[in-house]
Amino acid sequence: MTATDPALTALAQGWCALSLLHGRIEAHVERALQAGHELSVREYSLLDVLGRQHDGEGGHLQMKQVADAVVLSQSATTRLVTRLEERGLLSRYLCPTDRRGIYTDVTDAGRTLLEQARPTNEKALREALDTARENPELAPLVRAVETLRAPV
Repeated sequence: MTATDPALTALAQGWCALSLLHGRIEAHVERALQAGHELSVREYSLLDVLGRQHDGEGGHLQMKQVADAVVLSQSATTRLVTRLEERGLLSRYLCPTDRRGIYTDVTDAGRTLLEQARPTNEKALREALDTARENPELAPLVRAVETLRAPV
């Protein structure tokens, strides 16, 4: 393959379109969450992931699992957890079966904020996708996003 190979060019163009769609969606959702709830997209995502934990077997996530779920490094995730903990939205405690492990839970205030922010996130996401659908180059990606389900 050379740099002028049509397949490589098509692949690069597809990647650019996907990156553009992601950037537009994230920016739109970020503005909505900041304006309505003083939350960033990353903060919302972290609250959402941690809010889905449960007390059953395997219900609490390790920091690496949380970091993977919100697409951040472990150190960036830890800093984000600390910021949200300082705001009273998260709390940390020692794992009862492994004193080296630390769990992070969403507080009542965090759950309330998450429930208030969830409709804002959904509405902003829908608006961003609807706007992107008007662009013929992005429309196929929008259709793909609308049919995807989160990995299990």
